[in-house]
Amino acid sequence: MQGNRQNFFQLFDLNQSFDVDVDKLGDRYRQLQSESHPDRFAGAEESERLKAVQFTSLINEAYNTLKQPLARAAYLLQLHGEDTEQVSQADLGMELLMEQMQLRESLDELPGDESALPRLEELKAEVQEKFAARQQQFATALEAGEVQAAKKVFHEMQFLHKLLKEIDQGEEQRLGY
Repeated sequence: MQGNRQNFFQLFDLNQSFDVDVDKLGDRYRQLQSESHPDRFAGAEESERLKAVQFTSLINEAYNTLKQPLARAAYLLQLHGEDTEQVSQADLGMELLMEQMQLRESLDELPGDESALPRLEELKAEVQEKFAARQQQFATALEAGEVQAAKKVFHEMQFLHKLLKEIDQGEEQRLGY
């Protein structure tokens, strides 16, 4: 088993970049899980079993972080010394606030029944497109070493991700799930 000192990208033998080969990530995850599963250490000393459990936990945390774009972006910013929990007005431009207000109004104005489903799908596609564009902007800014610009885009991604969840909830409510 490898030590716990590696960052998540090193753990999975990936370049430290926003753009991740998710197939390689999944393959490496399964390989690491197989090699370090606590059941393989059932007959070992208690300290070795504990290390196996801790390493498996680290593998799971790292995998879940790197497979999700928003979590991956936050992790990359943290590796660059940025606190992603703290948001200042400088991180949120007026354009973002206006865009969010317009998108939320579009969502709030929809009827509460199934007649809203086609418009919800359109809104969801629009927000997904914006989220994908922000992911590309994030990757470009971070690659260029523009960490503050990347952090601003990260906060935009957070807003869009939250809105996507709200759209999904709206669909589920209208479908009776």
